[in-house]
Amino acid sequence: MEQGQKINCTVGSCKYNDEGRQECTLQNIIVEPVQNCHIEGPYESMCASYKFNKEKEEQ
Repeated sequence: MEQGQKINCTVGSCKYNDEGRQECTLQNIIVEPVQNCHIEGPYESMCASYKFNKEKEEQ
């Protein structure tokens, strides 16, 4: 990954999302294709590094 590159994130339910800055707090992420999705657009992939933030749900 290029030095200084940022990974933006607006997925509030992910434990790695810094909502205040809308950034992913991981050094790198894994992106996977969505199974059986062939739309040739941005929704054809997803962040496989996603982890549900249970603590946020309990608040």
